[in-house]
Amino acid sequence: MTDPVDSIPETDTAAPAEPIVPIEQALASVHTTNMPDILRQLNSCLLVTTYQAGKLVILRPDGATINTHFRSFNRPMGMAADVNRLVLGARMEIAEFRNMPDVAKRLQDPPRHDAVYMARRGFITGAIDIHEMAWDADGELWFINTLFSCLCKLDSISSFAPQWRPSFVSHYAPEDRCHLNGLAMRDGRARYVTALGETNTPNGWRANKRDGGILMDCISGEVITRGLSMPHSPRWYNDRLWVLESGRGALITVDPKTGEKTDVARVPGFARGLDFVGPVAFIGLSQLRETNAFTDIPITEENSDRLSGVWVVHLDTGKTISLLKFTGGVQEIFAVQAIPGVLFPEIIHEGDMLATAYALPDEALREVGFTPAPPVEKTESATASSA
Repeated sequence: MTDPVDSIPETDTAAPAEPIVPIEQALASVHTTNMPDILRQLNSCLLVTTYQAGKLVILRPDGATINTHFRSFNRPMGMAADVNRLVLGARMEIAEFRNMPDVAKRLQDPPRHDAVYMARRGFITGAIDIHEMAWDADGELWFINTLFSCLCKLDSISSFAPQWRPSFVSHYAPEDRCHLNGLAMRDGRARYVTALGETNTPNGWRANKRDGGILMDCISGEVITRGLSMPHSPRWYNDRLWVLESGRGALITVDPKTGEKTDVARVPGFARGLDFVGPVAFIGLSQLRETNAFTDIPITEENSDRLSGVWVVHLDTGKTISLLKFTGGVQEIFAVQAIPGVLFPEIIHEGDMLATAYALPDEALREVGFTPAPPVEKTESATASSA
């Protein structure tokens, strides 16, 4: 059976074949006309975090447009999500959500949402500059603690429980010694990490942002490859190791045995945030400003019109087949997360709904009687038009 995405016309990054039409909104965006169909064909929505704008953005197909739904958080960065759960790293905590799809009946009549992620727990970590996170095969959460240069798990007593740090980092200290940032799972284990420098001094990585980045195997402790330009978002997908070289705006593969690097695609911005569904990659782009500390890197020299948004790249050809570009207040993206099996979710982390929506064990539910629920106020969202 032919993959439906294979039939989508490929376009060049610099000149998309399909027209883009802007809209006037404070958090505005535009997109190619095929973006909604791509998400529907992949049966997925996208979550995007922007710490710069303080938003978690849900990209949902809505007829011929993409509905961009915004939720406010304090410096949202790394996240992990599937049909049943969502975790989000913010400035001082990790917030956990659980999907309660029955709540959709209270949001809209007839129900439109196919998932409703309700806030369930918050873990106070302190301001540790949480970066990427993922679950292991046992369902335990691993996350990058960038301030302390280590890979951590949660426990019920500590702010965080360090599990591993690079051998060149001599001790735990809140000094961001190497800017550890990216995490890839392989076979249900935390396996690959990226860092912006092989350094052991406070903020030492800043001295060589252009090509001081590394990719490591955190099981062997070995550096797989060096000379990367601000690497982020390592991923193991389809038996290949993928990395974003953010400083070059490049999606690359790396041979985990030899360290050989191969360019797959180039995008017109600081590439950070990566996920895959089927034959495509979703890549986050950031529009770094002239005053940003990350200016002495190749992407700032090669592109005068740097963009922010989500680019969709076909893995077989490396070509851009679709894109959504933010034209308003969203300038920097951190994470991009697809949720296969969910098209139109809601995320609820505050408000009256949390007071009147209850999750109980199955055995208790059998003894609960239900009464009609009160109406719920509409939530804020925006729709980006296309032509």
